[in-house]
Amino acid sequence: MELVSSNPVANGSLRESKSAPRVVDLRSDTVTRPTDTMRAAMAKADVDDDVLGSDPTADQLQRQVAKLMGKEAGLFVPSGTMGNLISVLVHCEVRGSEVILGSDSHIHVYENGGISTIGHVHPRVVPNKEDGTMDLRKIEASIRPKELLYATTRLICIENTHADCGGRCITAEYTDKLGELAKSYGLKVHVDGARIFNASTALGVPVDRLVSAADSVSVCLSKGLGAPVGSVIVGSQEFIAKAKKLRKTLGGGMRQVGVLCAAGLVALHDMVGRLKDDHHKCRILAEGLNGIDGLHVNLDAVHTNIVFVNITADSIPGAEELCEAMKHEGVLAIPMSHTRFRFVTHHQISEDDIRYTLACFKNHFQGTLLRSPTVSEIA
Repeated sequence: MELVSSNPVANGSLRESKSAPRVVDLRSDTVTRPTDTMRAAMAKADVDDDVLGSDPTADQLQRQVAKLMGKEAGLFVPSGTMGNLISVLVHCEVRGSEVILGSDSHIHVYENGGISTIGHVHPRVVPNKEDGTMDLRKIEASIRPKELLYATTRLICIENTHADCGGRCITAEYTDKLGELAKSYGLKVHVDGARIFNASTALGVPVDRLVSAADSVSVCLSKGLGAPVGSVIVGSQEFIAKAKKLRKTLGGGMRQVGVLCAAGLVALHDMVGRLKDDHHKCRILAEGLNGIDGLHVNLDAVHTNIVFVNITADSIPGAEELCEAMKHEGVLAIPMSHTRFRFVTHHQISEDDIRYTLACFKNHFQGTLLRSPTVSEIA
């Protein structure tokens, strides 16, 4: 069996040769290459100037995502980070506003503090629970009194699936209760739905039902859905009109953007229905890693395509060293701390890739990392 990956990335460089060593890139679901269908759609895309509001492919994508989410309108943006930033700024138009969000949320941890540095919006942080939610009582206690001394609370943000909590899914029932709480105080709700289709698939709940209580949603096309770039934010017509102006201010107006949106349309058509396969492969990987002495996976936390692995053996190197060792075998992961690392499955990871990965880890923990797994070990 030829051990050559369709995703040739290793040691920080692209390897074009057909004889390149096998690479299983599990760093994220953002590492995928556009499919042949996506590339063909991009080449044939009907385009015009989207800044002038006349790109037909962008219009089609925006309408389709808005309809799927049960919202009035949508807007294509270059990234989920920009989508979240725009959404927060639209809801918090007055400088000195405050947003309530989770301590482990992507907006708070991984988006460069943009809501503060660019938007002058103050974050009011509530601890995320292990399941990715925040205690509703703590959220309510964090809403500021309308007094001279305090910033004005205007928005609550949640994330679904919640990446740093292991890709866990936030239920519609929780979001409904959050929406009721927000409405009672005159607040808005934004959902960072970077992997909202993964949540919908895992829960078996229509995606519009998961976000029915939200005033806005940011939907990523380049994570679980495998498009090369872009997100769509959705909300009311008024919300999107304000968002479009902010997108221009932030440099997100991109003229013939239908070339990118065409790949997003293919992603919606081709990829949503097969997310369950990513989840299945992630479960196989999680169970296999959990069976290796020195590693532990909380299997109850593996809901979708993300798995966090904890190193339990004191005698082995930390996660950074382990991930570096695995890189030499062609298995790519991201260390999250000295004792924890992360894998993310996606549509360009096969079950054979999973078996190869497990064989590499078994060899490593048996002290035989210098040899590659045999065909029988992978099978």
